[in-house]
Amino acid sequence: MKIIHNAREWLPLTQTWLYTQLKCLPEDFEVQVACQKTENLAQFGDVDAIHCLQEKCSQIEYFIRRALLKTRFRRSLGWLKKPLSEFKPDLIHSHFGDVGWATLPEIKNRTPHVVSFYGFDLSMLPRTNPEWRKRYKELFDQVAAVLCEGEHMASCIEAMGCSPTKIHIQRIGVLLDRIAYKPRVWNGNESLRVLLAGRFTEKKGFPYALSALAKLAKDLPLDVTIIGDAGATEADQTEKNTMIKTIQDGNLNSKVTLLGYQPHNVLFEQAYKHHIFLSPSVTAANGDTEGGAPVSIIEMASTGMPIVSTKHCDIPGVILDGQTGLLAEERDVDGLYERLVWLLSNPEKWREMLDRGRTHLEAAFDAYKQGEKLGGIYRQLV
Repeated sequence: MKIIHNAREWLPLTQTWLYTQLKCLPEDFEVQVACQKTENLAQFGDVDAIHCLQEKCSQIEYFIRRALLKTRFRRSLGWLKKPLSEFKPDLIHSHFGDVGWATLPEIKNRTPHVVSFYGFDLSMLPRTNPEWRKRYKELFDQVAAVLCEGEHMASCIEAMGCSPTKIHIQRIGVLLDRIAYKPRVWNGNESLRVLLAGRFTEKKGFPYALSALAKLAKDLPLDVTIIGDAGATEADQTEKNTMIKTIQDGNLNSKVTLLGYQPHNVLFEQAYKHHIFLSPSVTAANGDTEGGAPVSIIEMASTGMPIVSTKHCDIPGVILDGQTGLLAEERDVDGLYERLVWLLSNPEKWREMLDRGRTHLEAAFDAYKQGEKLGGIYRQLV
């Protein structure tokens, strides 16, 4: 079966999970990618073929297409048209709702169309521009299936007007067979090492994490490592400045190490050097959310690291509160602090919690199991 995966970019470092989805499909699928532009091909280029508009049309033609896009004479730059005619796929899988809608005119019901929602496309776009509600209704009417990460996202998609018969929960899996399980131990006599990771955006809740750690640092030695950085947008830079101020106000300068963006392997190297992963996602003022759950939570939990997070979107489906990790309410600094204190007061309970967590992830978030499930959805539709 021939599948075109439809994406605006292939592939940002923050979307490693999308590459994993493609690579874990059953072997009888031929996978090609159609996109507007490419990046990081040294890491993500080994798929059957990549059709990149920016590489296959002249600069003049690309400029004209961008101009037409700005005048709304077209929805996308048209990166799907040629791959559709040349490859003749059995199914198209669009990644992110806005990409699925933008390329509807090129698809024109010629083949089953599946669209996956991931977060900002579902929560932020309709809030910042109500026109997206109408656009998504058009999308829902034309696609064969809509995929999402969990029950919370499914209910949001249905509330937006999608028939529940089209909605499928397709969890983002990780390569558990490649992630060594090393349950963390903290003996109370060493500095507590806490890891944070992600892009510096409001939805990550990093200032709340840092405020909770500042309270904790008053009582014990603490080392904090943050992997990630801000994007070029004003909002991201504002968030970074807020984080730096929180570090300064909490007297954490000597305790926090900012590593910036790092390759995926460095995240895991750092993970095994730390005791706790802190990831307190929140709903941003503009409506942006995780949609489902950060893949970093799944990955870090699978290494055997205790997780402290929030009851945000589908995170409670990944981290079972009180059983496989601890969850606070969004923006609850005291709640985060109390859950960190509980972990430090009960180190003998870590192993049981971590074992349950790994078992839960192996059952529901294994990339190859999810790949088989996704392949089953494709076959059913075709």
